[in-house]
Amino acid sequence: MAFSANPLSLSVPDPIFESWLRDSGYLEILDQRTTDLHRITTTTNSNSNSNSTPTNPPTTTGFYLSNVITHIGILLSLITINPFSKLTNQDFSHDTPPWTLGFIGYSDSYSFPSSRAQARMRVTENNKRYCRNYFTLFIVFFACSLYQIPIALVGLVFSLALWDLYTYCVKRWGLDNHPVTRECLLRLLQCATAVIIFVCNVQTAVIYALAVSYAVMMLHASFRKLTPIKQPTKGK
Repeated sequence: MAFSANPLSLSVPDPIFESWLRDSGYLEILDQRTTDLHRITTTTNSNSNSNSTPTNPPTTTGFYLSNVITHIGILLSLITINPFSKLTNQDFSHDTPPWTLGFIGYSDSYSFPSSRAQARMRVTENNKRYCRNYFTLFIVFFACSLYQIPIALVGLVFSLALWDLYTYCVKRWGLDNHPVTRECLLRLLQCATAVIIFVCNVQTAVIYALAVSYAVMMLHASFRKLTPIKQPTKGK
């Protein structure tokens, strides 16, 4: 049996609906209610297992083992989450959230995600809120990796100097009026930059910075509770 469409129903696009949830604070409420429900369920199951007869001790062991397996499964599911799926250019135009109260928060600002759906919701939403913080962390990790690999730092500086020299020569010699010469010089400079990056092992520093910053971003975004954008002062 097929149901006819209701002409009075309202169809709202997903981005607009998510924006309304975010502006109304329902995402934070949904995240908190999911955490509270999981904690109540876990406490109830733990109490029921502790009150069981001593002749059946594997029940409690199996309960905790299943929790460990569930937590491992949630952590592994982070690999399949695309944190940039809902990221837009407007998210980078906003002000950087404060590092202390906004980004790091308090000790009670973190909790283990109770399900894969909650982990996905936290990752996508926190990545929109703290994308500028995560990008800053990547720059810091990249600078640290260059400090650990001095030859990569030298190669990067030399490559930037070559590109500045190319820009100066284009303006100095008026190569904009000679597109063929300008194109040949550009291709030659690109090949030289690729060779310098490969020889000086710059790609290793980039891969290291990307791996560490991505791991930190996924762990922070999945464990960080969704809180109102305007953080209230502690104790009020």
